[in-house]
Amino acid sequence: MEMEQEHIILLQKILVLLFSVTLFWKIIKHMCGLLNIEKEPVTVLVTGAAGKLESVVIFLSSFFHYQIPALHTDTYVQIIINSKLLCSSKGLFSSTGQIGYALVPMIARGMMLGPDQPVIIHMLDIEPAAEALNGVKMELIDAAFPLLKGVVATTDVVEACQGVNIAVMVGGFPRKEGMERKDVMSKNVSIYKAQASALGQHAAPDCKVLVVANPANTNALILKEFAPSIPEKNITCLTRLDHNRALGQISEKLDVHVSEVKNVIIWGNHSSTQYPDVNHATVKTTDGEKSVRVALANDNWLNTEFITTVQQRGAAIIKARKLSSALSAASAACDHIRDWVLGTPKGKWVSMGVYSDGSYGIQPGIVYSFPVTCEKGQWSIVKGLKIDEFSREKMDATAKELMEEKTLAYSCLD
Repeated sequence: MEMEQEHIILLQKILVLLFSVTLFWKIIKHMCGLLNIEKEPVTVLVTGAAGKLESVVIFLSSFFHYQIPALHTDTYVQIIINSKLLCSSKGLFSSTGQIGYALVPMIARGMMLGPDQPVIIHMLDIEPAAEALNGVKMELIDAAFPLLKGVVATTDVVEACQGVNIAVMVGGFPRKEGMERKDVMSKNVSIYKAQASALGQHAAPDCKVLVVANPANTNALILKEFAPSIPEKNITCLTRLDHNRALGQISEKLDVHVSEVKNVIIWGNHSSTQYPDVNHATVKTTDGEKSVRVALANDNWLNTEFITTVQQRGAAIIKARKLSSALSAASAACDHIRDWVLGTPKGKWVSMGVYSDGSYGIQPGIVYSFPVTCEKGQWSIVKGLKIDEFSREKMDATAKELMEEKTLAYSCLD
């Protein structure tokens, strides 16, 4: 009887303690609300956000490229997205401007840096696009995004880029009809050499760089070579779009939500030689988590049609909409930066083009897509995955292409 009484008293004390802790936490939250405590704004710079540019005279089809860097302190970030112009039968279109136009509302909604992170968006474009750019600014203001604390629209590179932290480089010179591969590479080497110089002059030492423009891996490599002040681990290229495409294909084939599939891998180059690998991918089912290969039970599809579909998805979209991927590319850029800055969920990896350290037998000195996890603003290559003979052949083939691109790029520097 006495023992039971002691247990009752102990239980009462525990309940009182829990109630006190809960009450104390509610008081703290209420006081924070009264003080209106929130994070300092992150400033995000997007170039080429004006979109379609029909009024630009035809000589501008030789393309404009901005050399733009990025800033970071603990509470203040700027993000840059480089732009290019493409000529079409209806006039001039900013294809990457379409990406920028799709991207700015995503940033304003918190898709890139989180739902509680206020942002200031800086938009940069060329002089002939100034009026259209101002129109985008008006749209952002009219949308009344709660996280959007300010908008700047400018054609002044220095005003837009001073001291930025994250640079998303979308601009590059695309291959036009009749151009040799070396001619295209030469143009892009010149662009990214100049961009590297701008990053070195204006960016914070810890700025993070995401290169999107093709050839993305080699453009990132050139940028790294000519911006020695930026740590090599801070220069990456976008293969998250390919990663997301692979997830989408698997989820459709299995008829499950895409969030149920994880840990596909894009190995190598952001080109038609990339290797979408599902050997380590899993899917949640009613019977628990299963290997994608086991769940699908269709190795023939996984080793043939699946790979070519992911490799050629960009071309299929161009054929369907007569324009390159904009919405999905902008979303992938958000995913890449968000996971890099905020971290990947436990047990999940993503694909990023990073500077090879020799992992998985891939020669150092190239920017190659690996599976990575991210924590506290740093990425790490996933180690110890088993590589079968089929995968080895595919991984080496895309590495060989990257070495050839590197040789060609360096020959353009002579």
